[in-house]
Amino acid sequence: MHRLGGAGIGGLQRQTQASQAYKPLSSAISRSQIDGLQQQLSTFREALTRFAKEHRNDIRRDPEFRQQFQRMCAAIGVDPLAGPRKGGWWAELIGYGDWTYELAIQIVEICVNTRDMNGGLIEIGEVLRIVRRLRSLSGENDSEAVSEEDIVRSVHTLSVLGAGYQVVTVGSRKMLRSVPQELDTDQAAVLEVAQEAGGQVNEAALVLRKKWTSERARTALDNMLMRDGLCWIDDQAEEGIVYWVPSVMLWADDGGTGGF
Repeated sequence: MHRLGGAGIGGLQRQTQASQAYKPLSSAISRSQIDGLQQQLSTFREALTRFAKEHRNDIRRDPEFRQQFQRMCAAIGVDPLAGPRKGGWWAELIGYGDWTYELAIQIVEICVNTRDMNGGLIEIGEVLRIVRRLRSLSGENDSEAVSEEDIVRSVHTLSVLGAGYQVVTVGSRKMLRSVPQELDTDQAAVLEVAQEAGGQVNEAALVLRKKWTSERARTALDNMLMRDGLCWIDDQAEEGIVYWVPSVMLWADDGGTGGF
């Protein structure tokens, strides 16, 4: 037993010596890999700079080209809106960052002016329609160059404000929430049912569609009306009391919310 133990200790010592001998080689390989990666990044930066200069106008004016550009950046882990310290060293090169921040300011204006009507929840498509109308009225020639993806990306830049700006999905639609309060499951369900009916919902519809009790349906609707301001009440409808949800109502092309 003593002899076997000695052989085991000797083998462990030899393994330790071999491991120490490999350390310099491992360090040399790591340094070589890092040097190679830095060279690749330098080459990539030069190529990206040339691309940004050559396609600056396309990125700013063509929404489809801009979306492809954003997807390319996301695939390689580059943020086109980040400042120089975060890797967005070329944002100023194409003026894309400023364009997006200006769009974000317009979105905030729309949210503030429509909040009394929709309770701080508005469909992304409605935001896009209002943005295009505002830009058209101001004489901007790129009013149609704004897309829903541009709206969503600009909303993400507003997160630093801590005011609750966030894109949420209700049913099949993307909505912009501009208040800190989160949507609970009952609110989301009411919005989904209202969405399917062009913006209106009542107690009976919730009982039928969601299999709720009358008490639960009534409580959810009352909370959305009185506490959250997300809907209006119509007590003169033929079918009884009906609640209208402005954020999911279907508006005519020449109409809209908040006087826009």
